[in-house]
Amino acid sequence: MSERVGTGGLRRSLGVRDLMVYGLLFIAPMAPVGVFGVLDAKSHGAVASVYLAATVAMGFTAWSYTQMVRAVPQTGSVFAYARAGLGEGPGFIAGWMAMLDYLLIPAVAYLFSGIALHSLVPGVSRWLWTALAVLVTTALNLAGVRTAAAVGFAVLAMELAVLAVFTVAAVVVLVRDGAQRGWDTPLTAVGGFSATAVVSAVSVAVLSYLGFDAIATFVEEAVGASAAVARAVLWCLVLAGVLFVTQTYLAALLEPVTPQELAADPAAQGSAFYDTVEGSVGHWLHVLVAASKAIGAAFAALAGQAAAGRLLYAMARDGRLPRVLGTVDPASAVPRRALLAAAVITMAAAVWAAERDDGLDRLTSVVNIGALTAFALLHASVVGWYAVKHHSRNWLGHVVVPVLGIAVIGAVVYEASHTAQIAGLVWLAVGVVVLLVQGASAVGIRR
Repeated sequence: MSERVGTGGLRRSLGVRDLMVYGLLFIAPMAPVGVFGVLDAKSHGAVASVYLAATVAMGFTAWSYTQMVRAVPQTGSVFAYARAGLGEGPGFIAGWMAMLDYLLIPAVAYLFSGIALHSLVPGVSRWLWTALAVLVTTALNLAGVRTAAAVGFAVLAMELAVLAVFTVAAVVVLVRDGAQRGWDTPLTAVGGFSATAVVSAVSVAVLSYLGFDAIATFVEEAVGASAAVARAVLWCLVLAGVLFVTQTYLAALLEPVTPQELAADPAAQGSAFYDTVEGSVGHWLHVLVAASKAIGAAFAALAGQAAAGRLLYAMARDGRLPRVLGTVDPASAVPRRALLAAAVITMAAAVWAAERDDGLDRLTSVVNIGALTAFALLHASVVGWYAVKHHSRNWLGHVVVPVLGIAVIGAVVYEASHTAQIAGLVWLAVGVVVLLVQGASAVGIRR
């Protein structure tokens, strides 16, 4: 039975399974499909090692989430954690940077869906398919968190079934025909392992994981609250890591084109996974994977839109965004206005990108920088809350791990594209201006 909590009117109705559904939907079980060729070229073929390293890198972030969700079980996620551990200003900046991630990742997912559906039904334009995906998933989110979770579970089951079909088909082909590359090359690379190349590829691979952190935005709607969210965050990351390593290992073994050839032909990198599947297994699996990606991307956006709505709601409830967004619909127990605001923004970005030839490249180049900055402030929050404010003696968990997490995030941001770095700095500068204006307004009110 569900129960209302807090003053905001949110209702506890999500179990650990529901939370993992949202996290895995946002991530998407076959997320590496779109970036496989890029990672294969960047890492010299050590694409499975890239995802092993990325899982470990994100493990630091997952640990910090489990620590802060127990200390500050509020729906604002990193916004609430940084406020508690670092203060009002850093808290706003953390929420502001996370907002960039939560609003643009769904836009990218909607665009992926529109592109895939357009490839299956070319008579309907990309922007129309993209807008339709936004409308359908927004309606599900507005219907209530349980309805969205139930439909999301069905879609996730479909995606996992398609991934299982790919895995079985790949194993059959490998047993029958052998591997195109050495059996160890997905881990050790083709032509010599390069740690620098793997680290560079990790900066792209972390995009596949962005979304597992959105689980924390549902803490006020989770049965079991912080304990359930902490378990779901860890299990979601581990399961995603296993799925990503498995599918990229198999795809790399089936890939007839060398990483060096892919690096010399950037145009072939985007379709490398599909081309490998079609050449080694058959056209039927290519179509099945493409259809799964089309549907799965739309529902990844559903989970992202739900998380974005809750972040906007939490920031508005605490006076950091217009308070009109900080209300909950009494019938559905969801932040309806915040969800609609998130839907409008993501639809505008996705449809704009769908009508441009370079739209996908422009969106994907900036989506990760906001999340990575917010993750760095999350790690700092653990130190601030536990070590500084509460004098924790758990130096390993509350100082060493978060500091290592910050170092990892710094390395990934350093390796990010210049476009992403500039976009992140611009968004950060706008956030600082908003913060200063809010501070000046607060001083004027007190006077």
